[in-house]
Order: sequence, then structure tokens, then C-alpha cells
Amino acid sequence: MPFQPGPKPTAETYGLDQWRDLNIDQQPTWSEHPDFAASIKELSTVPPLVFAGEVDTLKARLAEVAEGRAFFLQGGDCAETFEGATADKITARVKTLLQMAAVLTYGASMPVVKMGRMAGQFSKPRSSNDETREGVTLPTFRGEMVNGFDFTEEARVHDPKRMVRGYHTSASTLNLIRAFTGGGFADLRHVHSWNMGFASNPAHSRYESMAREIDRAVKFMEACGADFDGLKTTELFTGHEALLLDYERALTRIDSRTHRPYGTSGHFLWIGERTRGLDDAHVDLLSRLQNPIGVKLGPSTTPEDALALIDKLDPEREPGRLTFITRMGATKIRENLPRVVEAVEGSGAKVVWVSDPMHGNTVSTPSGFKTRNFDDVVDEVRGFFEVHQAIGSHPGGLHVEMTGDDVAECLGGAAAVEEAHFADRYETLCDPRLNHMQSLEIAFLVAGYLAREH
Repeated sequence: MPFQPGPKPTAETYGLDQWRDLNIDQQPTWSEHPDFAASIKELSTVPPLVFAGEVDTLKARLAEVAEGRAFFLQGGDCAETFEGATADKITARVKTLLQMAAVLTYGASMPVVKMGRMAGQFSKPRSSNDETREGVTLPTFRGEMVNGFDFTEEARVHDPKRMVRGYHTSASTLNLIRAFTGGGFADLRHVHSWNMGFASNPAHSRYESMAREIDRAVKFMEACGADFDGLKTTELFTGHEALLLDYERALTRIDSRTHRPYGTSGHFLWIGERTRGLDDAHVDLLSRLQNPIGVKLGPSTTPEDALALIDKLDPEREPGRLTFITRMGATKIRENLPRVVEAVEGSGAKVVWVSDPMHGNTVSTPSGFKTRNFDDVVDEVRGFFEVHQAIGSHPGGLHVEMTGDDVAECLGGAAAVEEAHFADRYETLCDPRLNHMQSLEIAFLVAGYLAREH
């Protein structure tokens, strides 16, 4: 709906603070902290991290996914760290995402919308407010935008100044991402040469055939003299869970073009399984923003839950507005997902369906490490495709926790990670991630599923 001339709209016009009167879960206890007001004031006046026009572009790209004409890839850290925002680590993550996207583009024979779980993923919901070790109880670690990982009273204080540091760390991350995607780093010919190195590893020989097919396609384009922008540059958007509503509200801006509110902390914001209560604060605030919105749907999701979320978050049934990220678990997806998809598809709503095969498959080893079995991750993705193929809906995307580094956090894969490797290469502060090789392996597997779809 176009903006109608009249009084300049304000936060009150759009009810941007009504969430404060609603039930709210998973929030820090920092409102009485002496630095809270100053931190919120600073965040309310700094430049936006992303721009409204970029957000609109992403929504248009996701509309293509919703219509079955594109695929959506999102990947990145479980929880970013401030120390991890180095050029080398950001480069490795972006490189891995671009490699995955190149393979998926070939398999799907359609564009891939690329998004980093980056530049804002500094907080995590937790199942308990407190953690006890050797008789000492302290607040749980909630991500570096809230408190520190070290098990000390000082580190575990909920400190609002961390939001400001999170903003500046996100800004530097975005700056590097923009330089990469527009400055030649993302050239498809370079990206594909990296994948040929992956496929040459004997452990990945099963993927060599597809890699060589892609290689021939790239060489064909070069021989034809193709040198268009799509070969040399790419779009890479960013998204994160909009968990800390103090931070999200402070970075909400009313766009000067459309006079509508946008969350400018990231292009894409999602609501977690733990905070998707229909009448709760997270759903209320995000329902008022123009960004494309995601919602995580766990195994307890009913068709009625999904339809009610559509009515609340996408009342105008706008393709690209709403993404459902399903995280059912490998043992439950084939049983629980079909009825939800059938209800939504039957309603006529155009949502983007994305598989998160990570969060429903977390287990603990006898030695106490949280991990995921690569075979379970793959099985959930396979189940996701099977369900959509049976219903006739579009399996629109993949959402994974991954890193570009050679960590050992998820068990298995062709170049098998074993529990014995955890002692030296387990680095995550929260949930286990796919490493570089496992991420590429799942991209080749999904590309195979997509090729069969078409």
C-alpha cells in the first residue's frame, strides 16, 4: 500500500512498542543496568546496518523461491563471536557459502538466494536461565551480545554495552562481505576451481562426476566469451534470529522512501521455535516490520499453528514475506511435516519452505560433547525433499549451521569426523557446526536431489 501524504509516521503510528506489554521469553535481565539507557540511545542513532532497498530486493528474491523458481541457501555460525570476526574466518565462511551455492545452482538449474547466518547472530536462546558447576550457580551463557562464555561472575553479567560492540562487529563483517561479493572474490570461475579441489579428494570421489559437469559448463561459458555480471559478482544477504528485542527495536528505522518500518540489523530476521508464541512479543514486533521474516517450526507444530502464524505475519499473503524453517528431526520429519505443509499449501499462502536439519538432531556423546551425526542431518534433508515431492510443493531451501574452518564438531561425513577428533578441533561455544568439507558434501547431496526434481 503506497504511503499517503499526511503527518510523518512515528513508532507510535506502527505500534512498534506494543511488544513491551506482552509476554516475552529468553530476554536478558539488564534493564536496570547503569549502561542500559546509554546503549539503547546509541543504537537508536547509529547508521543502519542494512538498507531498506536491500531488504526489498531480498523479499523479491524470496518471492521467486516461494513461486518455485529459485532456491534459498542460508548458512553460518551457531553463535558468532567477537573474536571470530576476523578477515580470515569471515573469508572462509563466505567462500564455503559461495562454493555450496555454485553446486546448488547447477543441481537446481535455477538461481540460488544466498544468505549468511552472519553479522548479527551473537545471541542464543537457552533452555535454562542458570548453569551450575561444582556447586557454583551463575547465569547461563546467552551469546556474546549478552554475556561472556567464561564461567565467572563478572563474565556472566548481562551487559547492554555488548549490544553496541555487536553492532560494530556486525558493521565490519558486512563491510568485508560487500567487498568480497562485488570485488571479484565471488567470480564463479574462482569458486568452481575451489570445488574441483574438494572433488579431487578420494573421500569425495562420488561427487567428481557432478564437479566435472559443472567444470564443462563453466568452460563452455568462457569459450563463448560470456563475461556478464552474474559470473563476476553475486548478492549475499545476511540474517539472524531476532532474539534480543531491545537490540532489534533500537535498530528499527522508518524508511524515508516508503515511510514504513524496517529492521535494519539484518536483511532477514527469524523467530525461534522457543519464542514463536502467537500473542507474544517476538511475533508482535516482527509482524510490524517490512523485512522478510522466518519462523522455526519444530516437531510439535500443528497445522493450526502454521496457519495462525501466516495470518499474523503475512496477512496480505505476499510471496517472499514469510519463510517456514522446519526443524523436525530425522526421526520425525516424515511423520510430522506433511500435515503442516498440506494445510499451508491448501490455504493458498505462498511461503518459502526451508529445511533446518541441524537443530532437531543434536545429541550428546558419553564424554559430554554436544554433536550431530552427519547421517542424521542428511536423512532429515532427504525426508524434507520426500515430503515436498509427495505433496507437490517446492522444497525451497536449506538452513545449516556451518563454518569454513576445519573443525570437528559433527560426527561422520565422507572424510569422517570421529569423537576422538573433538579434543583438538571442537571450537563452538554453543551448538556443533558442519565443517568446510561436510558443508560442501551436503551441498553436493542436495544438488543431486534438486537435479532429480527437475
